[in-house]
Amino acid sequence: MEGSSEKAQGRVSVVQQDKGSVVPHRTPPFLLYRLSQFFHHARTIFEYHTVWSPAHRKAGANFAQQHISNRRRERHTAPLMAAGAAAIGVGLLVLSAHVFRLRITLTDSSAPAGIYRIAQSAAGRGALVAVCLPAVLERQGLALGYLQRGDCRAGAEPVAKVLGAVAGDVVEVEPEWIAVNGVKFPNSQTAKRDSADRPLAHVLSGAYRVGTGEVWLFGFNDTRSWDARYFGPVPLTGIRGVLRPVVTW
Repeated sequence: MEGSSEKAQGRVSVVQQDKGSVVPHRTPPFLLYRLSQFFHHARTIFEYHTVWSPAHRKAGANFAQQHISNRRRERHTAPLMAAGAAAIGVGLLVLSAHVFRLRITLTDSSAPAGIYRIAQSAAGRGALVAVCLPAVLERQGLALGYLQRGDCRAGAEPVAKVLGAVAGDVVEVEPEWIAVNGVKFPNSQTAKRDSADRPLAHVLSGAYRVGTGEVWLFGFNDTRSWDARYFGPVPLTGIRGVLRPVVTW
C-alpha cells in the first residue's frame, strides 16, 4: 500500500517527486543578493515566455499580438502626425509673417537669404527694401518665372532689392558695369540671356538722371538678379518698407 501510494503520488504530483529528488544545499549569500536584483526581470520573462503553461502561452501570445498592433499603429500614424505638425508649422509661420510683417527671402541676389521684418521707416540710398513692381512688370515676371505669386496689385510678390539710386542721382549703364554718381559697382555687368537661355531685354547703354518719385533697384550679389538693369526705374510709391534682418543663413 505504501509503495502504491508513493506510485500514485508520483503519478499525481511531479512537484513532490522533484522535491524528493533535490539534494539539499545552502545558497551562498552573495548569489541570493544577485538573484534578488534580477528577480523582477526573471518574473517578467516567466510570465510571457514560459513553455509549459498553456495559460501563460496564451498570455504571451496576447502580449506579442498587442505589441505588433501598437507597432503597426505607430507606423501608420507617424506620417500623419508629421504632416499635421508641418501644416501647423507652416500656418503659424504664415500667421506670424502677417502679424509681425515678416518676409522670407530664399535668394541672395540683394542680401543674405533669411527672415526679414518689414519696417516702416525712411528708405535712403543703399537700403534693402521690399517693393511692389508696376503691374506690367509683375505680369512679365510671373509669366517668365522670375517672380512668385504674392499680394501686390497684379498678383506677384514684392521684390527684395537694394535701393541703388534715388532722385537726382546719375546712373550710368554699360554692358560690363553699372555706376551711380561716378561710382562703379562690382559684379554689375548686364546679362544677355537668363538662366533658361532666353534673351533678356535690358536698359540701353547710357547715362540716366533719376527723376522725382523714381528709384533704381539693384541686386548685384547674383548676376541673375532681375532688377533695374533690365527694366529701368520704378515708382517710389511701390516701396512697402525697409527690410530688417531677423535671422539669416
